[in-house]
Amino acid sequence: MAFSLMGLFSNEIAIDLGTCNTLVYVKGKGILVREPSMVAIRKSDHKVIAIGTEAREMLGKTHKQIEVIRPMRDGVIDDDEVAEMMIRAFIRKAQKNRMMRPRVIVCVPSGVTKSEKRIIRDAAEHAGAREVYLIAEPMAAALGVGLPVNDPVGSMVIDIGGGTTEIAVIALSGIVTDNSIRIGGDEMDECIVQFMRRNYNLLIGERTAEEIKVRIGSAIKLEQELSIVAKGRDLVAGIPKAIEINSIEIREALHEPIAQVVEAVKVALEKTPPELAADIRDRGIIMTGGGALIKGLDVRIREETMLPVFLADDPLTCVVRGTGKVLDDFETYQKILVNA
Repeated sequence: MAFSLMGLFSNEIAIDLGTCNTLVYVKGKGILVREPSMVAIRKSDHKVIAIGTEAREMLGKTHKQIEVIRPMRDGVIDDDEVAEMMIRAFIRKAQKNRMMRPRVIVCVPSGVTKSEKRIIRDAAEHAGAREVYLIAEPMAAALGVGLPVNDPVGSMVIDIGGGTTEIAVIALSGIVTDNSIRIGGDEMDECIVQFMRRNYNLLIGERTAEEIKVRIGSAIKLEQELSIVAKGRDLVAGIPKAIEINSIEIREALHEPIAQVVEAVKVALEKTPPELAADIRDRGIIMTGGGALIKGLDVRIREETMLPVFLADDPLTCVVRGTGKVLDDFETYQKILVNA
């Protein structure tokens, strides 16, 4: 009876506040929310029309009175007010029948600035959190895949999200070296949009570009090249148009952002102390995040670095699962949290 009453009064939540998607983990229950980081607003009175999946369905299809906003940009909050409304809605969705404001841990890029940390903390507090802690995304990802972050052993993680790519070498409960670049899935989508405009005079939307990337995007030559029909508006004739494109063309479109990710990995390796570099040589590199699912990206990094590279199981949830481990054993992992 006492245990069940404590469950009503206590509530601990982990939030992976991503540029593209937000995931919410509740202690003892697992991942309860997994939705796009989008909010649909009515312009006349700034009232929320839809949040998450419902808002994403409206993207590119609204009339002039409704605007679909992505409050996150490059891994941090871009629109404070809208982000607060979104966080509040996701917290409420995750904490039904709770009587106490939750303790919240929010994932942030390793390169986050003091002002960006303050904005994230304030947004979470205004959304209903009683305590707010921050954790670096690569550290959370390392925990999520089960790496020994507390041991005197070097572990390297590459977390490719929607707005940022985080590369970090972790040992003894801390990040020894890190490299955070504002390149991720969004940049790749934009490269595909520009490629279609430049080569085919075809204007496509964000959702179409993302679908093309997911289905036929690749970092290396494929054994069997793929194709897809891209639909959009002809910029010359001004009418709807459909064109079949293949993975060779999209690989060309993605060349620049993928090359930047590979270069960032090399820079992180150059900054790694030799003893930890030896550990990475033996243990390899772990890739997490949605961007890690680009076909052949692990092989490309393996070829460029001559090191073992592995794709994590369920890379989309590694960060929030790792943050959930902190909630489950807060006393043990409190030392790895970022000062908010």
